[in-house]
Amino acid sequence: MGTNGKITTSKEKSSSFLDWIERMGNKLPHPFWMFVWITVFIVFISFITSFFGVQATDPATGEIIKAQNLISGDGLRRFLQEMVTNFAHFAPLGLVLVMLMGVSVAEKSGLLSVVMRNLAFSVPRKVVLPVIFIIGACGNIGSDAGVVIVPPIAALIFSQMGLHPIAGLVAGYAGATAGFTANFFIAGTDVLLAGISSEVTSKIPGVGEVSATANWYFMIVSTILLGLGGAFVVTRYTIPRTKRFSMGSQDEIEVPDTHALTTEERKGLRHAGIAAILIIAIISLLTIPAWGPLRNQETGGIVPSPFLRGLVPILFFLFAIPGYFYGKATGSIKHPDDVINFMGEGMKNLSGYIVLMLVVAQFINLFNWSRLDTILAIHGADFLQASGLTGPFMFTLFMTLVAIINIFIGSGSAKWAIFAPIFIPMLAQLGFSPAFVQLMYRVGDSITNSISPLYVYFPLLIGWIRQYDKKVGIGTVISLLLPYAIVLFLMWLVLLFVWFWLDLPIGVGEGIYL
Repeated sequence: MGTNGKITTSKEKSSSFLDWIERMGNKLPHPFWMFVWITVFIVFISFITSFFGVQATDPATGEIIKAQNLISGDGLRRFLQEMVTNFAHFAPLGLVLVMLMGVSVAEKSGLLSVVMRNLAFSVPRKVVLPVIFIIGACGNIGSDAGVVIVPPIAALIFSQMGLHPIAGLVAGYAGATAGFTANFFIAGTDVLLAGISSEVTSKIPGVGEVSATANWYFMIVSTILLGLGGAFVVTRYTIPRTKRFSMGSQDEIEVPDTHALTTEERKGLRHAGIAAILIIAIISLLTIPAWGPLRNQETGGIVPSPFLRGLVPILFFLFAIPGYFYGKATGSIKHPDDVINFMGEGMKNLSGYIVLMLVVAQFINLFNWSRLDTILAIHGADFLQASGLTGPFMFTLFMTLVAIINIFIGSGSAKWAIFAPIFIPMLAQLGFSPAFVQLMYRVGDSITNSISPLYVYFPLLIGWIRQYDKKVGIGTVISLLLPYAIVLFLMWLVLLFVWFWLDLPIGVGEGIYL
């Protein structure tokens, strides 16, 4: 009950809480300065921890890991010598630039708009919303491509549905960043984590290796769960909270009265469709046969393979080439140089992101040089091991710890390389399979991806959102994303506990118990 005697509903309480998160978060400085001050803080902490001899023992190798002082001659020399390469070789930067240049051709030519408009009008909203989250999760099959491509497409879909595109950006981003535990397909992440797990199990008598399909069944169900949970959040929280945002120079979102195609649009879609089919056929011919050059040349498999590692350039061509033929057919592209102009226009919108990545790249590398990331993870794991908890309480605490550390250390494989040697042997003594331990880790590592301001794609999301409303701050973005993290965590916990109590198989040949 409120102070005026009026009964306060749970929806009003949650809205008030999100409003508070928004107000507090918006008091934070611009992301650029936030990362500058965090970097300065890391440098100062490295001096303190090094002075007091803070260290940790690597559970995998027994190596003593000591905090490194960045305020030193070696630290200064390394920073000055590697500052440029830290930025130039920052992997997410290249991925974003390449992907969005291809998308820009498809968007500026009008292809994406027509496709999204027809999708919005022909598919019921109840289906569209879950599908956006499912596509976001499955879009990360080979890399972080889903985080780059799904949000802007979702924004277009929402716009065509008469909804604010910021709601689409947030929904697409939440779906793609939560996809670490959800996917219909076996992805590169499965192989990477299974390899680390198998390295640990090889030293445990009687415990076999962990395959890439070890968590597959749970992942498939999680993908459907993500779609349903995401659709619930976007309907109940995201769409209502984005109604108050402006559209830049536009006050209202223009929605076509009909989805009927013009003669030029039909011709353009036909040409774009033929081009897309040819590209898919060529890639399939180079990948599906056993002799295919895009298969793994050593094992003959697809996971991992040059196909998955090269998914970003493949998607670039899959957007750019059909976009070109659509533009030629409709007249939006009159000269080949128009393609270059479209790519350039797309890059203009990324100028703020590129500037921000300069300091983000330095922060990540300095944090790694200090070894504080590894020490933090090891001591966190030691704390959980010392708690003595077992069963669902231990599961919840373990996933919560991983979720918290994930805010500071983005690399999922790096954290698992630290956690696996501790928790796989520890829980094996209690009868739990390494695949189940790996599964719990993946759930925890998915929860806070979307709400972490330190996640490398978070600044990209802010840049997209500010194209529509320049007044939107970090707090507003986090308040929009927080309901996804909370709801999906609760749903994943329930799903995991049901799976645990029913003792269902979690993957091909893998169960909860040894």
